Amino acid sequence: MIKPPEYVSAIKPYVPGKPVEELERELGIRDSIKLASNENPIGPSPLAVEAIRDAAAGLNRYPDGGGYYLKKALSERLSVRPDCIVLGNGSNELLDIAARTYMRPGDNAVMAQPSFVVYAMSVQALGCRAVQVPLKDHTHDLGAMLEAVDGKTRMVFIANPNNPTGTINRKDEFDAFMEGLPDGLLVVMDEAYYEYVSDERYADSMKWFRKGKDILILRTFSKIFGLAGLRIGYGIARPDIITEMDKLRPPFNTNTMAQIAALGALRDYDHVRRSVEINEQGKQYLYGELKRLKLGYVPTEANFIYMPVEKSLSLYESLLRFGVIVRPMGPAIRVTIGLPEENRRFVEALEKVI
Repeated sequence: MIKPPEYVSAIKPYVPGKPVEELERELGIRDSIKLASNENPIGPSPLAVEAIRDAAAGLNRYPDGGGYYLKKALSERLSVRPDCIVLGNGSNELLDIAARTYMRPGDNAVMAQPSFVVYAMSVQALGCRAVQVPLKDHTHDLGAMLEAVDGKTRMVFIANPNNPTGTINRKDEFDAFMEGLPDGLLVVMDEAYYEYVSDERYADSMKWFRKGKDILILRTFSKIFGLAGLRIGYGIARPDIITEMDKLRPPFNTNTMAQIAALGALRDYDHVRRSVEINEQGKQYLYGELKRLKLGYVPTEANFIYMPVEKSLSLYESLLRFGVIVRPMGPAIRVTIGLPEENRRFVEALEKVI
């Protein structure tokens, strides 16, 4: 019987947030809400939906393998050359491609714990070691991460804002981190939630890209643009880094509908503005209600709130019975900030189960 390498067998598969349909089928309930996967509660950009409708008749053709028009639009938006951009089937795929491009068995990658679990999975799948550095005050401890770098380190993963805590690293600490890094390793800066950030001290990763450093900045259309179901993301890096990643990028890895929808979403400034406003209003409402209920939380710069609680799995299961899906995260639960009525449903259910 064929068996995979031990380092593959040891990987724990990624478990996504429970779908509404699955919960209602299991418990025989209706009108459930999902606040588990950090999706945009107002839905996709109307301009993206319109673009998909207009393009549907051309689905017999393969996608644009190089994503010419989307890369051109992103290059104009970001003031970077098109050859500094790589498109991915979600930014998640680009994590894998970067790791396969730059890591060899026996290498290691430094990352925070807890952070996005796919970092460690991508590294372990290559027979490499994930060096996980505990958070400090729910935030990446960049000083400790710098100390963890050794001669076998090939990559460093930083989620900013961090998932699941919603915290950010600021300019001064990130600049000190970048200045202290040795040459010859790639910093992967995962900025999936950066459009939600309001703190002016937020780390400027693009500054280091423009300085020509070994940095790959990842962003996505899944969150604020509301295109999670189409799986489209992008990376920004020096052309030589992009060229090497493109050697391992599958042909036609981003589909036609995803590229066209992303182009529409980029033009929809009103949708982005409204998404930020709804998120900020929901954040302040939830802060107030959690304080009233005397429940702790970590202030967030993203579209979710991390709540350290005892018996998080039990609380998660209790909320399911009221048709509210959140995400259990070890010693905490993570709740996506939803529409006003969804936030109220969550608070009402939470009040009943605590």
